[in-house]
Amino acid sequence: MSANPSPLSAAQVARYGLMGLPLAFVALPLYVLLPNHYARTFGVPLATLGALLLATRLLDALIDPLLGRWSDRLMRRSGNALLVWAGIACALMAGGFALLFFPPLTTGTELLVLTAILLVLTYACFSAVTLAHQSWGALLGAEAPVQSRIVAWREGLGLVGVLLASVVPVALGLSYMVALFALALGLGWLAWRSGPRPAAAAVGSEPWQAPDLWLPWRRPAMRRLLAVFVLNGIASAVPATLVLFFVQDRLQASSALEPLFLGSYFLAAALSMPLWLRAVGRWGLARSWIGGMGLAVAVFVWAATLGAGDALPFIAICVLSGAALGADLVMPGAMLAGVMARVGDLGRVQGGYYGWWAFATKLNLALAAGLALPLLALFGYVPGARESQALQALTVAYCLLPCVLKLAAAGLLYHFFVRKGSS
Repeated sequence: MSANPSPLSAAQVARYGLMGLPLAFVALPLYVLLPNHYARTFGVPLATLGALLLATRLLDALIDPLLGRWSDRLMRRSGNALLVWAGIACALMAGGFALLFFPPLTTGTELLVLTAILLVLTYACFSAVTLAHQSWGALLGAEAPVQSRIVAWREGLGLVGVLLASVVPVALGLSYMVALFALALGLGWLAWRSGPRPAAAAVGSEPWQAPDLWLPWRRPAMRRLLAVFVLNGIASAVPATLVLFFVQDRLQASSALEPLFLGSYFLAAALSMPLWLRAVGRWGLARSWIGGMGLAVAVFVWAATLGAGDALPFIAICVLSGAALGADLVMPGAMLAGVMARVGDLGRVQGGYYGWWAFATKLNLALAAGLALPLLALFGYVPGARESQALQALTVAYCLLPCVLKLAAAGLLYHFFVRKGSS
C-alpha cells in the first residue's frame, strides 16, 4: 500500500527519522557500557552478569513478534493510538535506562533482581518503540525511492546517535549521557508526532482482526529476504564482535586509536547514505545491496593482508567498510516494505513483519558470537596471543569468514531478487 501521493520533503522525512537517533543511542550503552559498569562499580561477577544479560536479551528477542502484532492493532485503531503507546514506552524506557546506570540498590541479590527487571522493561520498551516507528515509516510509501529515503534518514540519524553514545560517556560522564538520551528521546517523539502521517486507508478504516502470528513466514518473498538478511547480518556481526581483538592483537595498535577506528567506521556509514540513494535510483535496491556486499568483501580481503603496525591502512579499511555498511542499513528495510506491499500485507500486518525482522536481527548477533568465538578457541586463539597460528585463526575469523558469508548472501540475493524476481 502506498501512502502520501505527494513526495515527502526532506524536512518531513527528517522529522520522522529523528527518532532513529535516540533509539540507536540507547543500544550502545546497554550492550557495551553496562556490563563493564556493573563489573567495575558494583563488583558483579562476570559469569553472573553474562547469564543475566543472556536471559534478558533472549526474552527481548522472543517478545518482538508479539509487540509487532500489538503495534498493528493500535495502528488499525488510529495513528494517535500508536503514538500514545510509543510515548508511554519512551517515558518508561528513559526511566529504566537511568535507573540501570544509577540503581537505588547497589549490592547483593537485590541489585541483580532489580537489574533484571529494569533490563526487561528497558529492552521491551526499546523494542516497542522501534517496531512502531518502523511500521509507521513503511506506511509512508512503499516505492523503492521513497522507502530508501525514509530508511536512509532513520538509519543515518541513528548513526549520529551511535557516535554521540560513543563520545558522551567518555567526555562528559554517565549522568550527562542519561540526560542527553532522555532529551533526544523526547524530541524524537515530538518530531515523529508532528511529522508525516500514513494515508487514511492505512489506519483506522476497518475493525482490527488478529492475523496469524506466522503469516509473514508463509510469504515466500519474506522467507527469501530473511535468508539473505540473516546470512548478511551474521557476516557483518562477526567482525563487529572481533574488531577489538583484531586491533589489539593482530595490528597491535595503541588503545588510543580505537575510538578513531570506530568513529571513522560509523561516520563513513552516515556519509555514504546519499551515494547509496543515488545508486538505488540508478540500479534498484537489490543490485545496489549486492554492490555494497561486494565492496565489503574487497575491503575484508585487504584487511586479511595486514599485520602489526598497520594502523594507518586499517583506518582506510574502517572508512570503506563503513561505506559498505551504509548499503546494509538502507537496502534491507526498503526491500522489506516492498515485499509487504507486493503481497498486500502493508497497512495490515506490517508490525508482525518488523517483529520477526527484529527477532532475526538479534539472532544475527547471537549467532555471530556463537560462531566466531568458539571457532577462535578451537584454533588456539586467546586474547593477548602473539603466536602465528593463533593470529592466523583470528584473521580468518575476522576477515575471511565474513567474506564467505557475504558472498553466499549476495548469491541468494541475485538469485531471488535480480535473476528471478520475488513476490
